[in-house]
Amino acid sequence: MGEQPPRPREPRVAIEVWSDLGCPWCYLGKHRLQTAIARRPDADRFEIVMRAFELDPGAPREPEANEKSFLRAHGGAAVDVLRAERRMQALARQEGLEYSLNRMNANTSDLHRVVRYANDQRRGFEFFSTVQDGFFAGTLDPHDPDTLAGVAAAIGLDGRRVREILANSEYADRVRADRREGLELGAAGVPFVVFDRLVAAPGAQKIPVYSRLLERVAGPVPGERVS
Repeated sequence: MGEQPPRPREPRVAIEVWSDLGCPWCYLGKHRLQTAIARRPDADRFEIVMRAFELDPGAPREPEANEKSFLRAHGGAAVDVLRAERRMQALARQEGLEYSLNRMNANTSDLHRVVRYANDQRRGFEFFSTVQDGFFAGTLDPHDPDTLAGVAAAIGLDGRRVREILANSEYADRVRADRREGLELGAAGVPFVVFDRLVAAPGAQKIPVYSRLLERVAGPVPGERVS
């Protein structure tokens, strides 16, 4: 028998994720989505593209304690904030994720602007994920320009270019446009995930849900197709 012809290359699938840095459910949802993708042998077909959705556009640029940030934006009692944070910490740890209670929050527009630049270099998800993981682990200050430039350089981006962006207002219009587009697509909050512009998933879904959505837009896992 002659050689079998090469199997046609599967089309790529774009997964857009509207998210904000300090959102705990975005943090969990991101890792669940990554796990669902990684379980497929065709995982390299999927490209995650980060979209900006500032939950608190009026947040101050000076970092403030997580508790103070929440109370300023939502009101309530400090004891309730701490109780909710401890529940999130327990849930994150059950899923193998670090979760520091001593986070400092600030306006995230600068970070989102750098993510837009990273998206242009096809490194947006890697950059955002690295920063967010370090933020929730309590090992990285996402509000420090030198830190963001260092993360960028570590993943192959131009750290000097990041400093330039942080020193001006580049990409600000695209950050605002991202949020408007998310709202138009039905996002009432984040995370909000859109699979190949065919189906959307609001909130941090469980891994099996993300797996089913991947199958819906990309077909069954290779090897499980009916011949």
